[in-house]
Order: sequence, then C-alpha cells, then structure tokens
Amino acid sequence: MSADQRREAVLQAAMIEFGLSGYNGASTEAIARRVGVSQPYLFRLFPSKKAIFMASVERCFDRVQSLFEQSAEGLTGEAAFQAMGAAYNGLLDDREVLQMQLQVWASACHDEDVRDATRRRMGGLFATAQRATGGDDERVTEFLSRGMLLNVMAAMDIARIKHHMSEGLAALAATVTAQTTGGSAKPAGKAATPAGDAVEPAGDAVEPDKPAGARAEPAKTARESGA
Repeated sequence: MSADQRREAVLQAAMIEFGLSGYNGASTEAIARRVGVSQPYLFRLFPSKKAIFMASVERCFDRVQSLFEQSAEGLTGEAAFQAMGAAYNGLLDDREVLQMQLQVWASACHDEDVRDATRRRMGGLFATAQRATGGDDERVTEFLSRGMLLNVMAAMDIARIKHHMSEGLAALAATVTAQTTGGSAKPAGKAATPAGDAVEPAGDAVEPDKPAGARAEPAKTARESGA
C-alpha cells in the first residue's frame, strides 16, 4: 500500500474515532490500531494529532461539496435544490459521517483553527449551491439552514422516536424533509402529548359571562350549604 493510500486509510479511521469521541477523547493510538499501523508510522504521514483532525475536517466538507456537485449536475433552479437535498438526506444515514460533522461544529466553538476552516468551507458550499441552482442569497441560505436542521433530526434518529414527540414537531420534520427532497408533506395537525391525546390549554376555565380576571367564589362548607 502506498503512502497516499495509507493517508486515505488514516483519514477514514480518524473520522470514525473523532466522530465517536471528539478531538480530545480520540487517541492516535486508536486511529493507528484501526488502520493497522504503528503510531510512529502515523506521524510520518501527519505531523500531529491536530493535523489529522484538520485533514479530517477538510475531508468531511469535501464529501458534502462533491455530493452537491454530482447530484446537481445538468440541473438548475428548484430541480437542483431538490437533487442536492435528496442526496444530502441520504448521506445522513451514515452515522459515522453525521457524528464527525457534529464534532466539527462542537470543536469550532472553542478552536479558532477549526472555526476558520468551517467558515471557509461553508462559504464554499454556499457558492457551490448558488452556482448549481442560480438561487439568490435568501434561497440558498434557506436550503443550507434546512440541512443543518436535518443534521439535528438525524442525530435524534427522529424516525424512531416519532411516537415520543408531538404531532407538531413530527409534522415539522416531515415538512422540512419533503421540501428539501422535493416531496410533499401533510399539514401539521393538533399538537398532541407523547401518548397521542390532544393537549388542553393550561389554567382554569373561565365562565363566558365573567371577565377573565374575575376571581372564583370560595366553595361553601357543608354547614353553610345546609348539608
């Protein structure tokens, strides 16, 4: 196996380990073991653990950008948006990719290098989507925003926990997925509890002929009522 092939194998293993444990939790020993090489050899390919992580971040964005470009080839407008959305939705079925993406955003919160990389690469995704679709800034921003929401929904494995959620949130998930992939969604129904019962408004009921702020009369005791 050539050095380039080893490097590719290291990045594949690193995305799994970083996705599972984050930058601080993942070890280069675990990455080397997953690839089947020694740690010293690992550092012949990459100068540091941080270098491996940054290369993994780039590879993660490379995959999404390539997906957008391939899926939208020969299309434009809403057809291109729908094709890119469907392809991205399918990508999120890969839990390893999803976990790595979430770790990237977590690292960007406190690591300036990661933050700079994510800003640059998100700008690249924006430009790719706009070039492929011809959409204006608002439409492309909406498209990418839906993708971020899909990340969160995929992390929650929303298809499996749907019965624990209100109909309102489940309908939101269906609407976002349908609009992103070009399908249709049913309108949201009445909000429900996890058990499926309709949610009643909180608070005591107010009689129609009394003002909303009127206080209820205290209940009579048995003696006062003549009982």
